[in-house]
Amino acid sequence: MVPRNRHSLFSLSRLTFLLFCFIIICVGLANKPIGRSPLEEILRSNRQQLKPVIKHPDRYRLQIIYTQIDRDAQNNPSFTTYRFHQNDQLYFYPASSVKMPTAFVALEKINNLQTQGLNRETPMFTNADRVPQTSVTQDTTAANGMPSVAQYIRKIFAVSDNDAYNRLYEFVGQRALNQTLYAKGFGHTRITCRLDAPQFLPIDNQITNGIYFKDHGQIVFSQGQVQSQWVAPDLHLNDELQGIGSLDQDGEFINQPFDFSQKNYISLQTLHDILKAVMFPESVPENQQFNFTQDDYRFLYRCMGSYPRELAHPHYDPSRYPDHYVKFLGYGDGSSAIPPYVRIFNKVGDAYGYLTDVSYVVDFKHNVEYFLAATLMVNANGIFNDGVYEYDTIGFPFMAHLGQAVYQYELRRPRTYPPDLSRFEVND
Repeated sequence: MVPRNRHSLFSLSRLTFLLFCFIIICVGLANKPIGRSPLEEILRSNRQQLKPVIKHPDRYRLQIIYTQIDRDAQNNPSFTTYRFHQNDQLYFYPASSVKMPTAFVALEKINNLQTQGLNRETPMFTNADRVPQTSVTQDTTAANGMPSVAQYIRKIFAVSDNDAYNRLYEFVGQRALNQTLYAKGFGHTRITCRLDAPQFLPIDNQITNGIYFKDHGQIVFSQGQVQSQWVAPDLHLNDELQGIGSLDQDGEFINQPFDFSQKNYISLQTLHDILKAVMFPESVPENQQFNFTQDDYRFLYRCMGSYPRELAHPHYDPSRYPDHYVKFLGYGDGSSAIPPYVRIFNKVGDAYGYLTDVSYVVDFKHNVEYFLAATLMVNANGIFNDGVYEYDTIGFPFMAHLGQAVYQYELRRPRTYPPDLSRFEVND
């Protein structure tokens, strides 16, 4: 037997040792959340409560945006955003969430008109100039019995009133609404339809009613019927044909994918950014700011952050409209009460199996604040307009668990400087 070279034995042993160390390090790295974002860690830590949606995000068309907010010694905010499956090109039906930007643009239009006697509370009257338009000459929910931009905004954020949105859509006009948002840099937007309106065709949504405002019995502003068409830039949207079929207005089954290409659209990121522009106007570029007064901001914060029972005009029955009625994230399933020191400034949407919520959450007791937005679709049978959606079994529970998971994480997250949140108090 030829004896082994001592140097070779030493080299082999050293190589074996290094290989062993490399394996140990790799195993350690595999078990350690290297580079995992806070949102990914939240989802991972709460995967039992959040499944099956987290396990199959593509199936549920899930998108999440979570923005942390940190303040400096002067209370100036900085924002760090984390995303999960967020995709501007993946179509989802935004439903009532489009009411939020529409309300903001309508309020800005009032200010831009700069007409004496015209403000958000000025009585607003809507004509019916053609079929199937409808008119509005009174509003019994208002303190003075009259419709107004302000009253429509209250109803939009309190209970997501469809008619209120339609009237503001008509006041602004299809083309002006979209052009205003695009000019502010809020792209990935296509708001071209009324909601829950009778038999409206694309041409009918382009033609909006004549409207006039009266102050002390005198007309201070009027606009006739407007026909406009918004030709949106190509949004390169994917999957606008969805499912296996749908039911028409007579309940007859249509055996082909449901076509969303003529429906409203606005990306989750755009909704998030619009809400941020209103909650933190000083933190966005000047061109993204809305033309609001400080009183307008206070008005909007009250509208968005109040619960239906807290409004006198309009008045809502708490048994029908509980606090969580339009607060999906954290509380949408109604399993837990919203603490009195928590306010949620948000807008939701739900239709065709889609659930969406875009929110800014404030906890005045624990000095917590953050943005959270999410959308998902629960339509297991792939049939649209049949009313068979898994809202109660999957959708609302997921939204509630996700909101609670992020909230609990925020309660534990250290902050160098506690925020001064007094500007968001809604009961001033």
